[in-house]
Amino acid sequence: MVRRMNSDIPATIHIVGPADAHLLENIAEDVFDEQVTPDLLADYLAEPNHVLCVAVLEGVVIGQARAIIHKHPDNTPELYIDNVGVCPRFQRNGIGLDMVTELFAIGRARHCTDVWVATEADNAAARAFYKSFDLTMEPMVMFDGEL
Repeated sequence: MVRRMNSDIPATIHIVGPADAHLLENIAEDVFDEQVTPDLLADYLAEPNHVLCVAVLEGVVIGQARAIIHKHPDNTPELYIDNVGVCPRFQRNGIGLDMVTELFAIGRARHCTDVWVATEADNAAARAFYKSFDLTMEPMVMFDGEL
C-alpha cells in the first residue's frame, strides 16, 4: 500500500496480487470499462507480467490503472500502460497521476527501459494526461477486430 502524494483525497494506492482480489469487491462507477468478475480477475492476477494498481477510498475502488510488462526476444522489457480509469467525481485530483507513477516505479524495478500507451485520437483528456508525463506522442495506425 502506498499513501497518495498528489491530493487531499485520503485514498490509498495498492498493487493488487492474487491474495488482494477482495479489494475489488466494491468498485465505484465508471472505474472499469466493464464489470469485473471473479474469474476474469483471477486470470488477470495470475499472470506475472500483469500489474493492477487501484486507488481505494473508504473501502471502495475509485481508480484503477493496468499495465503489462511486455517482454521481447530482441530487446529489453517495456511497460505498456493498458488502461486507466478514475470514478468521474474523483477525476482531476491526482489519483491517476499517483497510480501511473506507481506503475512507472514497478516498470523500472522490473528492468523496463521504455513505456508506451495508446489512446483514441479524439480523447483530449487522456492525451493531456499522458503528455504531463513528458511522453512523446507518436503517430501510429492501429488495427483491431474480433477473433
